[in-house]
This record gives sequence, structure tokens and C-alpha cells, in this order.
Amino acid sequence: MARGRSYWLVKSEPDAFSWDQQVANGVEPWTGVRNHMARANLQAMKKGDLAFFYHSNIGKEIVGVVEVVREAYPDPTVGADDPKGAWVCVDMKAVGPMPTPVTLAAIKADPAFAELALVRQSRLSVMPVSAEHWRKLCKLGGRKP
Repeated sequence: MARGRSYWLVKSEPDAFSWDQQVANGVEPWTGVRNHMARANLQAMKKGDLAFFYHSNIGKEIVGVVEVVREAYPDPTVGADDPKGAWVCVDMKAVGPMPTPVTLAAIKADPAFAELALVRQSRLSVMPVSAEHWRKLCKLGGRKP
């Protein structure tokens, strides 16, 4: 049986790597993840999955959508500290911006998102998003799911 598309949210500090940089670079490896749960989420991503691009710390809002174009492989930013290749990255390409950025404040204000990982596990940098939450967040941002 074919696996359906999964949805995710990936966080980046815009002063380190922003949505504008993602768009300008086209395809970009999503590197630097050093949390075991976030790593497991990267490993679960499949080519064609979609993710919200979220600006953390500055802005705290969903600003765009990216697509997984290469599945998990050893993160080249780790170097000699990771000889077994335990830390991974995926390649993402920009799909498009959110017409209206969706702020964390707006998400937290809506009880429909109480179970969203962004609300429940706010420090996690790579997290799954249910299909239902994906549709609702796209609607909030003025984007077709």
C-alpha cells in the first residue's frame, strides 16, 4: 500500500537561516539538528512530504512551505564528532510563502491547535503536523493546502 504524504514543521532562527535564504538557495540541506526526537522526525521524512518553514525566536511565525526533495543522509556539518553518521539532514526546496504569516500567538489563541507539537513541545525544531492541522494552518495563512 502506498504511503500518503506527511506534513511537518521545521524551525529556523531567521538571523541564522531565513525563509528568504531558503528561497534564494533553491534546494538547501536542513542541517544542524542535534535533538534525538527531531532527528527521528527527519529520518521519517519522505520525498514529497511538505513542511511549514517557521521563523523561531525572531518573528515566531510560519512564513512558508518547503518540500522534502532528498531523504535523510549524514549531516555534513557534524564532522569528526559523529563518525557513525548518527546525525542526519534532509534536502528541502521552497514551495512558496504563506500569503499571511501565521503567528505563534494566533496558533496558541485557537483551541483547535492545543495538541499541535508547536504548542506542546515548543523547543522541538522538527515536528510532525497532522493533516487536519495542516489544512487549518494553511487556511489561516491564506494558502491552499
